[in-house]
Amino acid sequence: MSGNTSGRGRGDRGMFQRVKTARRRSNASTLWLQRQLNDPYVQKSKIDGYRSRAAYKLLEINDKHKLLKPGMRVVDLGAAPGGWCQVTVPIVGSTDDAPLVVGIDYLEMEPIPGVVLLQKDFLDDDAPELLMNALGGHQPDMVMSDMAAPTTGHRQTDHLRTAYLFEVAIDFARQNLAQGGMFLSKVFAGGAEASLLQDLKKEFKSVAHIKPPASRKESPEMYILAKGYRGDNSR
Repeated sequence: MSGNTSGRGRGDRGMFQRVKTARRRSNASTLWLQRQLNDPYVQKSKIDGYRSRAAYKLLEINDKHKLLKPGMRVVDLGAAPGGWCQVTVPIVGSTDDAPLVVGIDYLEMEPIPGVVLLQKDFLDDDAPELLMNALGGHQPDMVMSDMAAPTTGHRQTDHLRTAYLFEVAIDFARQNLAQGGMFLSKVFAGGAEASLLQDLKKEFKSVAHIKPPASRKESPEMYILAKGYRGDNSR
C-alpha cells in the first residue's frame, strides 16, 4: 500500500488523453470515459490493486482521522466493487477464519479474503438482520457507507435520493453500533440532511464534514464522520 495517495508523478505531465466521440456513444459518456482515462486515482488504483478509486477516499480519511484499528468489526454498506473493504481488511486484521468485515450491495462482487460479502439490497427489510448474523451477532465498531443512488442528472433529485440512503444508514448504525463506535457516510451537499445532522450531534461525541482529496472537486459529495456513539445497544 503506497503512502503517497496523490496519484501524481512527474511522468504524468502532458499525458492528458482525449477520447473521440463514437457514433453510438453520447457526449456525456465520452466525457466520463475521458475523465476516467485521465484520473490519476483511477490509474493508481490499477497499480495498487484496488478495485476502485474510492479506496483512496477511505485511505485519506483514515490517514487523517485514525479510524480503523486492529480487532475492530466493520460493516460496509454499498460495498461494491469492494475498494473500502480492501482498505479495511489488513488494518483490522480480518481473516476468512475470523472475519471482522461484512459488506453488502445488490451488485455482485468478486470475493475478498477476510470479508463476508452479501449480495443483497440494503433497503430490504431483512438486510440488517443478515448483516448482524454475518458478524456473528457482535456489534460493529464502525458502520461506513459509500452508498449513492444512481444519478438522474437532476442535482436536487440526486441529492434527495442519496440523503435517503444516508438516513437509512444512520438508522442501522443507531440500532446496532457498539457504544463508542463510529459512523462514516457519504452525503451530497444540499441541506436536506441538516435535521439528521442535529440528531447525530446529540448521539455522538463529535460530528464533522470531510472532503478527502480523492473526492473530485466538481462532485457535490462529501462525508459525514461521527465519532463516539453515546447510545447503548448492548445485548
